[in-house]
Amino acid sequence: MAEGNSRLDGDFLGKVGLVAGAGTGIGREVALLFARGGAKVVVASRSEAACQETCELIRDGGGEAALHVVDATSEDAVRGMVDFAVATFGGLDMAFNNVGDPGPIADLPDVKLEDFVECLTRNTTSCFLAMKYEIPAMLHSGGGSIVNMSSGAGLIGQPLMSGYVAAKHAVHGLTKTAALEYADRGIRVNAICPGATDTPMFRRSMAPLGISLADLPEAMLSPMGRIGEAIEQAEAAVWLCSPRASFVTGQIISIDGGMLAGNRRSKLTAAK
Repeated sequence: MAEGNSRLDGDFLGKVGLVAGAGTGIGREVALLFARGGAKVVVASRSEAACQETCELIRDGGGEAALHVVDATSEDAVRGMVDFAVATFGGLDMAFNNVGDPGPIADLPDVKLEDFVECLTRNTTSCFLAMKYEIPAMLHSGGGSIVNMSSGAGLIGQPLMSGYVAAKHAVHGLTKTAALEYADRGIRVNAICPGATDTPMFRRSMAPLGISLADLPEAMLSPMGRIGEAIEQAEAAVWLCSPRASFVTGQIISIDGGMLAGNRRSKLTAAK
């Protein structure tokens, strides 16, 4: 199993980090890495119990964290989340917007309109609202970095996931637009696109298909022969927030073990 990078120690001393969707999976790992780097971390999620677990892990490691329960699709709630970060820790320097849901798994004509709209709300509107309030807070703090959670589905089409694919493509447009608007004002905005990664959400999305991690079809495995781990995605998100990525903005970064690098079937063809 991959481990967190200890070289991040001290990168975020005196900084305030906000992680929306920090209760489990990649969000939890990002919150832990922010804290390891010295940041004070606001741990936000819909689940108070999951947030509490993340906060306890941070405190067990000697870090400082504050819990905030939030509905990331509510404008008032998102405004309150950012206000809480500023009021609790004195500002906001970096944010990981890790909110999303795979939505309905069905052929496009079989998707109900309300389910499609709900998928856009959870994945795209939540990202818009987060940046709408994070950016002013970061300007007040003198700048910062935002990383939005996207997906490989935001880079290509994906059968049976029309809502999710549309929503994540939209996240890329929002990310690039915000990056351009604030590149000369000290705020960097990027997005990561995980490939298949072992997280609670991934497991839930496989359940309707009757697929477990133990029997993933070969087509879902990266060229490395496996899916990713949450910490591997978190390392990339945290790097984007660090001073080491100071000239990186407006980028959509795929972290998928080479999944989108090309057609793996060509390797089989060449061997014939």
